[in-house]
Amino acid sequence: MNISAVMPTYGRTDLVFERGEGAWLTTTDGRRFLDFGSGIAVTVLGHAHPHLVAALKDQADKLWHTSNLYRIAGQEKLADRLVANSFADTMFFCNSGAEAMECALKTARRFHQAQGAKDKYRVITARGGFHGRTMATIAAGGQEKHLDGFAPKMDGFDQVAFGNLNEARAAITPQTAAVVVEPVQGEGGIVPADIEYLKGLRAMADEFGLLLIFDEVQTGLGRTGKLFAYEWSDMTPDLMALAKGLGGGFPVGACLATERAAKFMTPGTHGSTFGGNPLAMAAANAVMDVLLAPGFMDGVAATADKLWAKLEALVEKHDTVFECVRGKGLMIGLKCKLTNTDVVAKVLANGMLTVPAGDNVLRLLPPLTIGDAEIDAAITILDKSAAELAS
Repeated sequence: MNISAVMPTYGRTDLVFERGEGAWLTTTDGRRFLDFGSGIAVTVLGHAHPHLVAALKDQADKLWHTSNLYRIAGQEKLADRLVANSFADTMFFCNSGAEAMECALKTARRFHQAQGAKDKYRVITARGGFHGRTMATIAAGGQEKHLDGFAPKMDGFDQVAFGNLNEARAAITPQTAAVVVEPVQGEGGIVPADIEYLKGLRAMADEFGLLLIFDEVQTGLGRTGKLFAYEWSDMTPDLMALAKGLGGGFPVGACLATERAAKFMTPGTHGSTFGGNPLAMAAANAVMDVLLAPGFMDGVAATADKLWAKLEALVEKHDTVFECVRGKGLMIGLKCKLTNTDVVAKVLANGMLTVPAGDNVLRLLPPLTIGDAEIDAAITILDKSAAELAS
């Protein structure tokens, strides 16, 4: 047999982690690494957070799964909290960001088609975006590296330049149902959208009767310094996809919606076997306990300011290795002058996990719970790595 038992769809680094605490991971052979990847923006409370661990242990002793044929108390609690702290009136729980995006796309189509507009199904998306790995979401992202080998590309998506409102308006046809955008493109290279662009998309959607979908799978749950990234723009979407940080490492996704957008999502229109089960809801509610605690988000913003100041000084010091720092809050990209994967590998060799992204960017996505010690450790490793690369 030439193929591994685990399907080889990842180019995995040869590390096996055995345990974690806070922002640190330890391998089976005892090596310690500072985790500034957070499982790609997932472990927002770090590893083995005591409140999250206790909540999961407590729920595991009671009940794991019943299916959505019955009411689930944890869903109702989490939904009420998200409604109270967002634009949304209602939501659907699932297991991943791709599923949350699928729900948003289905909701947008049904919104129009249930009102008789059977030809409205097309969605305008931004080049450089990433929305998941399903057939629909790779078509939405439109990136050739994700579409290669999976032809024909699912119809219904029209890509335009990210940040270009004129192109978005020009792409509208009588078949257009919705527009999708990431407030900060993650996989595309940590590229923040201009506030006026986002406001322009909202105005455009209203003018043409479209639904505005925000993909906050990576930006949501405190990552940018606010609970949701749309809050920076003083406007709201109609639908929003969440996942990653919502479960703190447990698979949880959610599609948030206004009542208007979701009013035709009636029994039988959508479903999930595992989505929102008691274990997932225990994890997500524990995460929300921490994120909604008084002063927590202010602390994230203050931590981000400290880290940004040190990173900007680092870029200036190592201007042959780094070009700039960009992003928002603790969703940070270091644009590299050397090949980003080489920089990621060097940083890893010096004891720190980071994540590559498009546009030759190294992503820093630390837990929201980091403090001065972790910031100093990260800067020391990045400084050492850049010096070694430059020499």
